Amino acid sequence: MKILIALISTLILVSFPVLPALATANPLPPTVPDLTATIWGLAGLLLFVVAYLLVVSEEKLHLRKSKPVLLAAGLLWVLVALAYRQAGLDPAEYHEAVKANILEYSELLLFLLSAMTYINAMEERNVFQALRSWLVSRGFSLRIIFWLTGLLSFFISSLADNLTTALIMGAVVMAVGRGHKKFIALSCISIVVAANAGGAFCPFGDITSLMVWQKGQLEFFEFFRLFLPALINWLVPAALMSLAVPKSHPEKMREPLVMKYGARRIIALFLLTIVTAVVLQSQLGLPPALGMMLGLAYLGICSYFIKLHEKRRDWNDPILGHGDPKPSPSGDAYFDVMGQMARIEWDTLLFFYGVMLCVGGLAQFGYLAVLSRQLYTGMGATSANVMIGLISAVLDNIPVMYAVLTMNPAMSHGQWLLVTMTAGVGGSILSIGSAAGVGLMGAARGSYTFSSHLKWAPAVALGYAASIYAHLLINRNLF
Repeated sequence: MKILIALISTLILVSFPVLPALATANPLPPTVPDLTATIWGLAGLLLFVVAYLLVVSEEKLHLRKSKPVLLAAGLLWVLVALAYRQAGLDPAEYHEAVKANILEYSELLLFLLSAMTYINAMEERNVFQALRSWLVSRGFSLRIIFWLTGLLSFFISSLADNLTTALIMGAVVMAVGRGHKKFIALSCISIVVAANAGGAFCPFGDITSLMVWQKGQLEFFEFFRLFLPALINWLVPAALMSLAVPKSHPEKMREPLVMKYGARRIIALFLLTIVTAVVLQSQLGLPPALGMMLGLAYLGICSYFIKLHEKRRDWNDPILGHGDPKPSPSGDAYFDVMGQMARIEWDTLLFFYGVMLCVGGLAQFGYLAVLSRQLYTGMGATSANVMIGLISAVLDNIPVMYAVLTMNPAMSHGQWLLVTMTAGVGGSILSIGSAAGVGLMGAARGSYTFSSHLKWAPAVALGYAASIYAHLLINRNLF
């Protein structure tokens, strides 16, 4: 944690040379008042920095990350209102701005509500556990499992979020690699890189790509142009790390785990839900969240019939008899969609709310307009987007990408694809740069650590550079 705080502090100190430019920068656009030099604006910036330092200290303080940003979001918009009133500006401007921020979050919330419920439902039906059991029971060598878990992480994370993917595949390598600490560490690094890379080429794979799609900066199928660059991002470090993976074989599992009743139906409905969201957005111009919520209704109806089946099974069971319920891992007597919804990680969803409202408040002060000019006008779009990826290795990519979207710099589709990729995969350079890395460090405590990831950071950075070069080469017609 000391290393993490030092990195954050260094980033803040490095940014101080830019602060004097706030007073001498060119005038902001007429729709964004320049309140950066006011006491309210400076207090808002300090409030956000303090809240974020509390977020990155979550593991040490045991303070959930949503709490400081929720507090900061509310107080920051109070400061915005006070600043506008003191400056004699129209209150309707910040009123409309905060409503727009809440609307953006609402769409993201409903989208993730449906997606996370499906993921929880598949987990409860043993979909991911059956995959883990199959891999472990095949008798593959550790090197083959290293490649398989990485490859599966890459493709699974294009549908599930990178944290869920990393935890599932991390459980596989820990089950397989007992007694092989080096194998676990290398596999975890590969999984983190693959999960972050896989999430970059699909709008569903990562919160950053989802935000870009929902904002309308890119069409759904444009994201798939990042497939090869994202694959290269993982393949380069994986190839280097695989040379250090032992060739020995783990012990086989004797009894494979099977999926529960209805699991395949839920998988099919999840794919249908994705198709529904894409078709409604591309053909009718409806927001993706509407299609996902329609898909949640599919799951609700399916869960009703699964529940009826389980009740009939228990009623006819000679041991249980008369419908005595069997408890499920979620705590429900029978499978129910509401039970899976209750298991959603609400701390993460509320964290997104706090971050989006905080960034929106800073934008209303004028900070993001100044930052956009310093970054994108001063450095150029390509260099700025590469820098965004490096920043996301230290800071969470959610506020970084939301800041870029709020800045809304004038860029080609090739540049929007570039920043989508760099913000997603840049977090792989350090283990603290993404939710996948942080989560897996907790799950594989003692085997996968900050220092074990840092040892291979040059290899990951090489993959980062190779993916950027591949994108600039393959998609040069989009620039």
